[in-house]
Amino acid sequence: MFSDPIPARSRRLASQLRQRTRIFSGGDLLQIAMPMGGIGAGAICLNGYGGIQDLSIRNKPGTTALPDGHAVLQECACALLHIKGTNAVTKLVEGPMSPEKLYDQGLQAQGYRHCGHEGLPRFRDCTFTAEYPFGQVRLSHPAVPLLATVTGFSPLIPLDDKNSGIPCALLEYTFHNPTDQTVEFDFSYHLSHLAVGKAGSKGSRNRAIAGFGNHFTNTQQPNHETFGSAFLGVIGHTPRLKGMWLRSGWFDWLNALWREVSTGTFTENSGSSDEDVDGNNGGSVLLDGKLAPGESITYPIVIAWHFPNVHQTCGQLAPEPCCAPGSGCGEKAGEEDPAPTWRPYYVSQWRDAAAVAGYVRDNYATLRARTRAFRDALASSTVAPAVLDAVSSNLAILKSPTVLRQENGNIWAWEGCFTTTGCCHGSCTHVWNYAQSLPHLFPQLERTLREQELLRSLRQDGHVAFRAALPDGPTAHDSHAAADGQLGGIMKVYREWQISGDRAWLEKLYPATKSSLNYCIQTWDPEERGAVIEPHHNTYDIEFWGPDGMCTSIYLGALTAGAAMARELGHSDEAQRYEDIAGRGAKFMDAELFNGEYYQQKVQWRELRDQSFAKQIENVTDQSTEILRLLKAEGPKYQYGSGCLSDGVIGAWMARIYGIDTPQTRGHTRKSLAAIYRHNFKADLSDHACTQRPGYANGNEPGLLVCSWPRGDKPTLPFVYCDEVWTGMEYQVASHLIEEGLVDEGLTVVRAARSRYEGHVRNPFNEYECGSYYARAMSSYALLISLTGFRYSAASQTLWLAPKQAGAIFRAFFCAASGYGVVTLSAGKLTIKMVEGELKVGRLVLDHAGRQVEVTVAKTAQVGRGVVVKLPGVAQ
Repeated sequence: MFSDPIPARSRRLASQLRQRTRIFSGGDLLQIAMPMGGIGAGAICLNGYGGIQDLSIRNKPGTTALPDGHAVLQECACALLHIKGTNAVTKLVEGPMSPEKLYDQGLQAQGYRHCGHEGLPRFRDCTFTAEYPFGQVRLSHPAVPLLATVTGFSPLIPLDDKNSGIPCALLEYTFHNPTDQTVEFDFSYHLSHLAVGKAGSKGSRNRAIAGFGNHFTNTQQPNHETFGSAFLGVIGHTPRLKGMWLRSGWFDWLNALWREVSTGTFTENSGSSDEDVDGNNGGSVLLDGKLAPGESITYPIVIAWHFPNVHQTCGQLAPEPCCAPGSGCGEKAGEEDPAPTWRPYYVSQWRDAAAVAGYVRDNYATLRARTRAFRDALASSTVAPAVLDAVSSNLAILKSPTVLRQENGNIWAWEGCFTTTGCCHGSCTHVWNYAQSLPHLFPQLERTLREQELLRSLRQDGHVAFRAALPDGPTAHDSHAAADGQLGGIMKVYREWQISGDRAWLEKLYPATKSSLNYCIQTWDPEERGAVIEPHHNTYDIEFWGPDGMCTSIYLGALTAGAAMARELGHSDEAQRYEDIAGRGAKFMDAELFNGEYYQQKVQWRELRDQSFAKQIENVTDQSTEILRLLKAEGPKYQYGSGCLSDGVIGAWMARIYGIDTPQTRGHTRKSLAAIYRHNFKADLSDHACTQRPGYANGNEPGLLVCSWPRGDKPTLPFVYCDEVWTGMEYQVASHLIEEGLVDEGLTVVRAARSRYEGHVRNPFNEYECGSYYARAMSSYALLISLTGFRYSAASQTLWLAPKQAGAIFRAFFCAASGYGVVTLSAGKLTIKMVEGELKVGRLVLDHAGRQVEVTVAKTAQVGRGVVVKLPGVAQ
C-alpha cells in the first residue's frame, strides 16, 4: 500500500521535504509570501526575494494578483545598501526578481503596486529559509563586499494573545563582512505613507520622531476606514531621518531618493505637521555603518499600523446580511462620516501606530526571544520534517487577514481571503471544524468561537446559524443548519472543557449545547435511530439525503460528548439518552452503511419526513425537462452513494484527537481509512478528470481526492467539489491514518500535499481553497497530536502520550492552557520541560510500542523545574 510519489517528481523537492527546514531558491522563490502581523490585526508579507508585499493592514485583505490600477495601497517599501569608497556600489536589498513577475503580477504598467523600486539594482544570489514564524532571506553579490540576511517575523507566543496580536512586522537586516578589509556603508529603509486619506493627500501628515523613525497619520474623517496611522522605525540604533520625500510629479520622488542614497548625500528633514502631504509620499531612515573583517551588525526595522475603524458587517438580522467596506450599506442616510460598526482588538491596547512601535521597541528583546523559544520548541519535535513543515507553515493563517478580532477580544473569521475582501463569512462552523491550531495554541480565543455559536448564533429551538454575525450580535437564521458544523461544535465544547478545565465555563454553555444537540436529533434523526437521515446541509455546500458515514460519525461523537458533559454536570437521564442513541447509531452504521470495505451513503428520499424531493418528481414524465427526468432516474442531485469519501469517518477522527470514546466500531473505521488511502490517494493526477477547481492539484502532481467511486455508480451529478483535492482534508485523513497505525500512508499524504506548495507554483505559506489562507488547512496541527499521541486534560490533570514513530529518543512540542513546553521520552524516563507556564500532572498514561503504562505523578512542571517520571516496564 505504501508509496512515495515525491522522488519520482523531483529529487530536489524530495530532499527539501526531508530536511528539518525548507530552503527555497531560484524559481521556487516566485510565490513565497509569508504573513507577518498580529492575530486578527492584519498582515504584511515577506516575499521570497527579501522584499515585502500584500499589505493587508486595514482590516481587510490586500493580497497578490491585484490587477494594475486596483491596488489597495500605493505601497513602496524597500531597503537599500550603499557601499562607500572607491568601489562604491548601491543595491536594493532583495534578490533577483523572477521574470514571471513582469507580466503576471503588475510590472507591465505603473510598477508593482505603483512603486517603481522594482527596477533598482539587486543582489544576485538569494535563498529563502522557512522557519515559521521566522523567514530568512540570504543575499550575496560578487560586487558587494558584505553578505546580507533579511529575517522577517512578528511575535507569535502560545497563550499570549496580546503579544501575538501586535499590528506590526519586524525585519532584521544583518550585514556580515567576510573580507579582510574594513567596509563602510549606509543602510536605509524607505516606506510609503500607509495612512493616506480617503481624498488622497488631504489630512495626511508625515512626522519624524527623533532617534526612532517616522510616523504617518491621516486625520481626515475620524470615523472612516482610512483614518489611522503607520510607523517606520529602527530598534536599538539612532537613525538619520527623512520625514518627507520630495514633493513633485512623475517619478521625481524616487529619482531624488535614489540619487541621494547612491551618492552618499542623504539629507534629513522633519516631515510636515502643518500641511497636507502628497498622497504618493513617505519617509526614510538611514544608518551609517562600518564593519571590520569578520564583524556583523543587525538593524531591526519595525513597521506598525493602527486603523481603528471598520464598517464591514456580515450576517446581522438587519438591514443587510453582509455589507462590504465602502458599499454604504448599514450607514445612516445623509451622514458623511458615519460611526464605525466595530473596532479591532488592538485599539484597546495601543492608541496609535507610534504607540505600537514604541511598545515593540521597548519589549523587542523579550518578544523576539519568546517567539524564538516557541519556534525552537516546535522544531525540536522528532516528527517527520514534512509534518513539521505542514504544522508550522499553516500557522501563518492565524496572522493572515482570514482572522479578525473585535475590540471585546472575540474572534471572527472568514473561510479564506480573496484579493480585496474576505471569502465566505461568519467563522463557518463546518470549515473551522477542521482547524486545530487555534484551540491548542490559543484556547482562550477558540472559546470565543464556541460562545459565538452557542450564545449568539443559537435560535430558541436550537438551530445554529453556521455563519455568525459581525460584529457580535444576533445572527440571521435564514439558511439551513449545517449538520457537520453544528454537531462538530458540540464535540468542540467538550474539547474546550478538557483543554481549559474550566467547569464554570462548561456550566455556562451546557444549556445551549443541550439545545443544539436536541435540535440535531429532532431535525435529522427524529426516530432516534442514531444516524443523520433527514436531508442535511454540510461542508460541500449541498444537502445529503439519507444517512452517510461522514455526518453520522460526527453525530456519534456529538452524542458521546454530550453524554459525558451531561454526566459531569449531574444530568444522568440526559446522559443515558444520548448514550443509548449513540449505541444504536454504531449498530446502524455497521449494518446499513459499512459495505465491507468502507462506510458509504444510503441515498434516501422516500420514507422521510421531508417529502419535498418526492413531491418534486412525482409528476415527471418523458415530456419533462432533462434535469427533472434525471432526478427521477437517479434521485436527488449531489449525493455520493457508494462512493469512498475521504471525510467518510471524520467524526471518528475528531473523537480520537479530542479524547471522546465513541461506540463506533474501530476496526471498521480502520478499514475505511485504508480504503480511502487505497482508492483516493493518487501519486499522479495526469489521468484524473476534475471539472470543478483543478488548481488545487493538477497534472502530474499527487493528491488525495475528496471522493472516488471504486465500485462504479458515480452519479451523473455527484456532490460538488468531489473531484478536487483539499489540503485541509488531506491532513485530516493523514492524521487519522496515523492514529490508526497507518503511519507510512499518513506521511505519504502529508508529503504529497506539501510538495505542491513548493514556491514556484504555490506559496508554501498559503494553502488555498475558496480563497487564500484557507482555515481548513489548520487541520495540519492534528498531525503533531497524532504522531506524538499527546493529549492533556486540565479537567482531570491527565496526560496521555503515544508516540507513533520509532527512535531512541522521542521529543515533542506540546501546548496546554496553562503553559507549553517539550516532552521527552528516553531510556525509560519521561521528562516534561516547560518553556512558559506550568503543567499539573496527576496521572500519566503512556502507550509505548504497543504496551500501556499508567502511573500516578501528582507533580507540577514549571519553567526551570521540570518533571522527570521513571516509567515501569519501559526499556531503559
